[in-house]
Amino acid sequence: MKAKKLALTKAPAKPTPRVAPLLADVRALILATREGVARTVNVGLTLLYWEIGHRIRRDILKEKRAEYGEQIVSALSAQLAEEFGPGFTTRNLFNMLRFAEVFSDRKIVHALSAQLGWTHFRQIIYLDDPLQRDFYAEMCRIERWNTRTLQKKVGSMLFERTALSRKPAKLAAIELRQLRDEDKLTPDLVFRDPYVLDFLGLKDIYAEKDVEAAILREIEAFILELGAGFCFVARQKRMQIGTKDYHLDLLFYHRKLRRLVAIDLKLGEFEAADKGQMELYLNWLKRHACEPGEDEPLGMILCAGRNEEHVELLELERSGIHVATFWTKVLPKRVLERKLHEAVRLARARLAKEETRSPVTKRKRLR
Repeated sequence: MKAKKLALTKAPAKPTPRVAPLLADVRALILATREGVARTVNVGLTLLYWEIGHRIRRDILKEKRAEYGEQIVSALSAQLAEEFGPGFTTRNLFNMLRFAEVFSDRKIVHALSAQLGWTHFRQIIYLDDPLQRDFYAEMCRIERWNTRTLQKKVGSMLFERTALSRKPAKLAAIELRQLRDEDKLTPDLVFRDPYVLDFLGLKDIYAEKDVEAAILREIEAFILELGAGFCFVARQKRMQIGTKDYHLDLLFYHRKLRRLVAIDLKLGEFEAADKGQMELYLNWLKRHACEPGEDEPLGMILCAGRNEEHVELLELERSGIHVATFWTKVLPKRVLERKLHEAVRLARARLAKEETRSPVTKRKRLR
């Protein structure tokens, strides 16, 4: 008996050269089918949870009583959990209810469920801003984020850092609709401000070449932070104009935008001269580096800080230039909110103090 048991636990024999190709093909078929079945189950469960939430919501809305909703969900959970297991707890039924409430269009849910699982939706449905929910759902679909990546992007306030979040709600909604219906990415969805460079491991004092070297050392992480679709092209791209040589810090290509993206690193505050330099780079790239069928190149200036009015007056977007400040450490949301409230409090206190000053003191200060 022992001998038989030992024989059963032996590793499978290596396939003969004749069997090896057949084994590889059959293996591939099994793995592909298994993956397909898992995907089908995932889509089926997501749609089931939406249907359950939709059905419960209809019943609750009919009654128009909040306490009725709590009672009915609790009673329903007790019955379902007993029959179908722990996936139908009161909390999860309320998740389904919220799911159907914030994603009311079944067609959109069906399209998203090809890439997003229930764990994705559970993170997204409790975001307050509808545009924020749509943004993260579409970026998950386009960039194929897993739930860990989604959690990290939400935690680092990716939506708040995109140019899209600063647009009027109607325009932002149109861009997200284009992304959903046509897979059409716009620069405002790609460029983020500020970019989070905490993974570079920089100290408080650093030189511009250190930032660049750190970016190149961690090039994969940097591209992930920029977003899917970026391909690294060159470092210190040489541009010969007349008798002078210029060097662009970093050059990328974005496959979905079909554009070259020039990146210039600045340690100080953004200056007006930086615009002129970037325009020179972009015009050179347009003339000497762009392929037929590609859109005009875009530029991004990564700097330590910027003045909003300064940027607005220069009308950078007309030149295809984006200015982003870089952080070497991401503040958690609560810390950031606390700092903002503290800044507002200090500003008000300072203004109140100035109001109490005598006119003479004010004149001296103005001098």
